[in-house]
Order: sequence, then structure tokens, then C-alpha cells
Amino acid sequence: MSESARAAASGAESTGGSSSRPSRGREEERRGLFARIALFVRQVVAELKKVVRPTRADLLRYTAVVLVFVVVVMAFVTLVDLGVGTLVAWVFGG
Repeated sequence: MSESARAAASGAESTGGSSSRPSRGREEERRGLFARIALFVRQVVAELKKVVRPTRADLLRYTAVVLVFVVVVMAFVTLVDLGVGTLVAWVFGG
């Protein structure tokens, strides 16, 4: 280790605080188990209020898109399976 690196390391050790954790406010440290659970529930409810439900038309459109995608992927996998099966049968004479 070079002299400048040692000096920097020793300087960092001597100027560091007593704790590596960021200090919290006293209010957060005093919260008990039930207060933290209540805070969590309040935050969950607040996030759920932000949820936007799709309209019936949107829901039908999304469902159709998913079904079409599934059918396309099934067709692709079927063709690949048939191709690999035919190739294996041809190579191994089955």
C-alpha cells in the first residue's frame, strides 16, 4: 500500500462517526410493533386507492390480446416440436 493510500485510510478511520447507520428521528425509534403495522396498513390502503380499474372494453381487449398471444406461442412450440421430432426420427432411423 502506498503512503498516500495509508494516510487516506487512517484519515478516514479517525474522522468517521460513531455509527455507520444514518441517524433516524426519535419518533421512528419509539414506534412499537403495532404502530409499525398500522403505518404499513395505512400505506397499503393509500396505494390501493391509486389503482385504476380497467373498463369492460379494456378488459375484453386485454383478454383477447393474451389469448391470441397464447395461441401464437402454442403454434410456434408445436411446429418446433414436430420439426425436432421429425429430425430426430430421420437421424436415428425411428
